[in-house]
Parts: sequence; structure tokens; C-alpha cells
Amino acid sequence: MFTKQPTQIIAHRGSKGTRPENTLLAFQAALDAGADGIETDVQLSADQQLVIMHDERVDRTTNGEGFIQDLTLAQLKRLDAGSRFSPDYAGTQIPTLDEVIQLLIADNFTGVFNLELKTNKIHYPGIEQRLAAYFERQPVPFRLVFSSFRAKSILTLRTLYPQAEYAKLFKTAGRQAKLMQRRHQVGGLHPDIHWVKAHRFWLPHAQLRPWTVNSEADMTYCLRHHFAGLITDYPARAVALRTKIQGGASSWKKS
Repeated sequence: MFTKQPTQIIAHRGSKGTRPENTLLAFQAALDAGADGIETDVQLSADQQLVIMHDERVDRTTNGEGFIQDLTLAQLKRLDAGSRFSPDYAGTQIPTLDEVIQLLIADNFTGVFNLELKTNKIHYPGIEQRLAAYFERQPVPFRLVFSSFRAKSILTLRTLYPQAEYAKLFKTAGRQAKLMQRRHQVGGLHPDIHWVKAHRFWLPHAQLRPWTVNSEADMTYCLRHHFAGLITDYPARAVALRTKIQGGASSWKKS
């Protein structure tokens, strides 16, 4: 008898709603909550280091200012990435990609790691090559999904590192995403949840992981439709609601 797979709960920038976003604290909180996946963002520093942050500038989430591409890793590491969220997290650092990967490996994580290439505003020449080289050196025991709003980044990295999974992010450009899926350039579709609800009969649920699903109503909508996943700032809430609606547990467990 066919049984639908539980909807994966993917933590948006870690447990963004309860910890400083895109920090090791946020990722650890998401793991502790039983999230099936982690979603985060990668950019390049001035000295070409792979660093984890959502915005192209550091101003919103740290005590510094300026573009990531203009700051070295050493300069980024001196910034406080926790106090803007709460004084309780003062001194929290911006992590590198490798620090996040090592955290997941140490936690025996075997879920989904969704890494967004933040290349839709700043293209970061060479970032795809650096990512491919990093993961060639560092095998991971979990599902690796690369996503981006920028189609060219997806296609470039897919050529360099075909063993990963790929997904197209979009807020309004659904036709481009669907075309990439038909051409087998991506397997996953990551649309804005508001777009999904406005076009609910247009996309197959099996490939959908909408963002950012934070209200109980939106979580319930995704869970009742058995979407492949939902990307949320509140993974603990989503895990509890999934148990209520779908039953079951996380798709990975700590050993």
C-alpha cells in the first residue's frame, strides 16, 4: 500500500525565530528541535572564503557595516552577530561554511542540507568552483541540495558537481522554474508560500518546499497537502504540528 512521505521540516537560516540567524547557535537549535533539514546561505568574503550570511551587507544582523565582499574573513569574525537578536547572544560569530558542515557531521546529521548561493544580486565570480572544490574535499553523510534565485549559478555548479541535488528558488518567476524542472536542470522547486497558495493547482506537490512558512495556518496548509518540505523560521513548532497532522518523526535521528 502506498504511504505518503512526511513533509520535511527545513529550518530557515537555522532556528531563525529563536536564535540569531545563520549562526552555529541557530543551526544547533534546529537540530535539537528535530528538523529534517537545514537551509542557509553562502557568500564570498574579500579573501575568497565561503561564509554563511543571508544579506549581502553585514549591517542588519551584526554590529558592523559594509558588504561581505569587501571584508576579509578575519574582519567578519570580529563582528558580533548575536546582539542584534538578543543581548544574551552577544559575541556570536559569523560562521564559515566549513564550521557549519563540521557541526552537522559532529551531530551525526543525515537529513537535508540546503545551501543557497546568494548570487542573484552579487554574482561572486568563482563561487561555484569553490563550492564544488570544497565538497570534493569534504564528503558529507547527508543530502546536499543547492538552490539559487539565479539560474546561471545552478547550471554552472550542476556541471561542476552533478552528484548533488538542485532546486530553483522563486518568488514570482514560476514559469522559469517549471521549465528548468522539465529540462531536468533542477529536481526541487522552492517558491514563496504566498505564490504557492495563489497557484495551488499549477505545481506538483511532490517537488515543493515553500518558504517562509511561519504561521500555523501556512504550516497546516503545507502539511495537509503533503508537500515535499516546508522551510520555516520555527522548526520546533512545525515538527510538533507535523506530528499532530501527519504523525511520524524526523527522517533522521541522532545516534
